[in-house]
Amino acid sequence: MTLLPRMRPAGLDEIDLKLVEAIQHGLPITTHPYAELGQRCGLSEAEVIERLRRTLEQGNIKRLGVVVRHRELGYRANAMVVWDIEDHQVSAVGQEISRIPFVTLCYRRPRRLPDWPYNLFCMIHGKDRAMVLAHIETLKQQCGLHEVPHDILFSKRRFKQRGAIYRSSAK
Repeated sequence: MTLLPRMRPAGLDEIDLKLVEAIQHGLPITTHPYAELGQRCGLSEAEVIERLRRTLEQGNIKRLGVVVRHRELGYRANAMVVWDIEDHQVSAVGQEISRIPFVTLCYRRPRRLPDWPYNLFCMIHGKDRAMVLAHIETLKQQCGLHEVPHDILFSKRRFKQRGAIYRSSAK
């Protein structure tokens, strides 16, 4: 969502806009990030939490989440594993895969035949390639996927990771 100049979404006041502006650059890394945001915006920690809750409920922001920078945490190997799952099984298999702790993303996408037969994608991060490959073997064993066609796509390059950027009416 982009807040257009001179337009303010219903239910947002100047303080809400200031709060949205503050969170788009990331939460402070502290034990009480909402309290620190509150200090910047002249609010208590409880007021920040309530305003963010209301803003989410109103749909003025879609979600509040974390962008994890894996390399900074020591995870140097990242692989997207793509699977060719029978259509009638893909939802159940996807749910099973998504419950595995080392799987960070799992989602379904349409096949693009004849070149791309894969319809289920999952992301696995590890300290090195060997760790990721071991995780994939564990996943195949736990989910009974040894005979399922798949491919492992290791990342070669990292792109800039960031959350949504909102423009406030104040700019």
